[in-house]
Amino acid sequence: MAGRGLPIRDDVPASELRRLARREADRNAAARMQAVAGALEGMSRAEAARLAGMERQALRDAVVRYNAEGLAGLYDRPRPGPAPRLDEARRAALRRLVLDGPDVEATGLSAWTLGDLCREVEARWGVRYHEGHMSKLARGLGLSRQKARPSHPGADPAAREAFAKDPMRRRTAERR
Repeated sequence: MAGRGLPIRDDVPASELRRLARREADRNAAARMQAVAGALEGMSRAEAARLAGMERQALRDAVVRYNAEGLAGLYDRPRPGPAPRLDEARRAALRRLVLDGPDVEATGLSAWTLGDLCREVEARWGVRYHEGHMSKLARGLGLSRQKARPSHPGADPAAREAFAKDPMRRRTAERR
């Protein structure tokens, strides 16, 4: 009942595949190279797969890709990931919103916080974001975290300005 396995291209010898596998940084690709090399050397497919730490079906899939694409077929393909929740136009609008700042009369805010941005995005476009993800989104838009400098309500602006102009002279005068 056991038939002959799927033929494997032999343009790269098994010894070369093993040498490439030893130098390969991608562990999955190296395992596939080792398994294909074992099958090329005459091992059973099940044994070659077991020694490489994979299932026989995974080896068969690797052989199919190796036959079609060569060594490039043994590497993982890029995964697309989920689609962004805000399209390009809305991300550009969000960037403009942050750069323009909040409308103080309408919102009562003097500066955007991540929580405020999350609520604004949800109100405008119906898309929910966690504050941590909003931070990543803002950095992806080329925006950096800004922090307002605290100011005491009883501080003297004239004294602060004088200190800012020449702090060393004032310190020297205080020491005398």
